[in-house]
Amino acid sequence: MSLSSSADTDHQTTADDVNVRYGHQCRQLSAEEVARLESHSSVVSEFRQNRLEREAKKNWDLFYKRNTNKFFKDRHWTQREFEELMACEGSAQEDRDMSLLEVGCGVGNTVWPLIAQKTNFRFYVCDFSPVAIDLFRQNPLFDDKKCTTFVTDVTEEDAIRRHLGSDVHLDYVSLIFVLSAINPKKMRTALNNIHQVFKAIIYGFY
Repeated sequence: MSLSSSADTDHQTTADDVNVRYGHQCRQLSAEEVARLESHSSVVSEFRQNRLEREAKKNWDLFYKRNTNKFFKDRHWTQREFEELMACEGSAQEDRDMSLLEVGCGVGNTVWPLIAQKTNFRFYVCDFSPVAIDLFRQNPLFDDKKCTTFVTDVTEEDAIRRHLGSDVHLDYVSLIFVLSAINPKKMRTALNNIHQVFKAIIYGFY
């Protein structure tokens, strides 16, 4: 494959260029691999896709009932990422709590390291699974003055605003491992829902 360089439209960036410039490891697909991808446009049957989507909530509830808060590890690297971002924001933010919406919060593996670090965030967190939200609220670090939790399907119309109201306007959103789990046909609705509750500029992590 080849990638067009934004710096020079006449130059075709090769896989080696990407490896050197960005540190990503990639290679050119063989003709056989390309043909195989083109012949298998869908690896899951339509019936199976519909069933998985229809039963998604039940499956996530079962997952969290079985694994509770022991499956995923806390994402301590988010402390490093947010420190860099807050430094860019400057001192204008220091006199108030910034707000973070965590979509697909699960049991809180992104939020708890940020709370333990005593970052100045007001958290709004939501998940598809009621079981996940229950587990989130059972964490010793949970404080309902610091965290607002709600259960919602972000692919439904007004899925976020109907819980937060029209007066809430947020600073940041985190969607770690969320967009890849959403049906592409419903992704626009999900992103519109997020846009509704944000200020003019959205800072996103995904």
